[in-house]
Amino acid sequence: MFEMKNTPLIGIYEKALPNDYSWQDKLRSAKSLGFDFIEISIDESDERQARLDWSDHDIYSLRRLCETHQISLHSMCLSAHRKSPFGSNDPTVRQRAKDIMLKALVLAEKLGIRVIQLAGYDVYYEQANLQTHQRFIAGMQWCAQQAERVGIMLAVEIMDTPYLNSLSKFEILKRSVPSPFFMAYPDVGNINGWNYDTCTELNLSQHHIVQIHLKDTYRVKDGYQGQFRDLVIGQGQVDFNAIFATLKKMHYCAPLVIEMWAKDDSWHDNIIKAIDHLKKASQASDFCLFN
Repeated sequence: MFEMKNTPLIGIYEKALPNDYSWQDKLRSAKSLGFDFIEISIDESDERQARLDWSDHDIYSLRRLCETHQISLHSMCLSAHRKSPFGSNDPTVRQRAKDIMLKALVLAEKLGIRVIQLAGYDVYYEQANLQTHQRFIAGMQWCAQQAERVGIMLAVEIMDTPYLNSLSKFEILKRSVPSPFFMAYPDVGNINGWNYDTCTELNLSQHHIVQIHLKDTYRVKDGYQGQFRDLVIGQGQVDFNAIFATLKKMHYCAPLVIEMWAKDDSWHDNIIKAIDHLKKASQASDFCLFN
């Protein structure tokens, strides 16, 4: 019989696991650490973008491997658009952005992925202006239509750059893209890093949040650009006690993903430290995590 639960699924970002691990090693490691799923990465590297051209044999072999280890690829971090953004001044780059999106939707559908995280950048390596912003909005409207066709959720990440670094800014974007398949994917570390009140922001967008990244950061301040990655959860300034208390009041039960990076041989210990820190924070707020 199906077991009713009201606790979030907990995922781990693929890059928190060693890059040289096979998929079997990654799935086995994530399962042994207590995670429900892995968030697959399709970033701007040629290696990971090649996944968009996997054969059906490769795709369904990976899906069967997930079934064998009883752990899914629930979501996809599609950061490939940083290199090929929808707001680009170059029409060839904008077409590449569309190609990436369409291939990602096909891959997600075949792998059983339910949520694709989109990068909240109009452009990254180009100079931003009103035109890049307008093209980004048009691109998001087009993406939402494509996602509606296959019933896969798109969720825009709240980023580490000023363009879309708060849920307040997402809510403005959402008015232009009202599709029910276009939602928010806040990264609490990024919101904290830009000195927004993270709990107020979460409350503001609570009806549009479909998944959350749990990450630690140091805040931006005068003469210091902050640190938005490569911290073990618990080392930074994110108040996870307050965040879990807020999620408790929101009756939040959508998935959560630990976002860290495996930089050395300490990756396994670092994940355990992160889990322990998050467990203590959630217990202090009576928010069920890692049942």
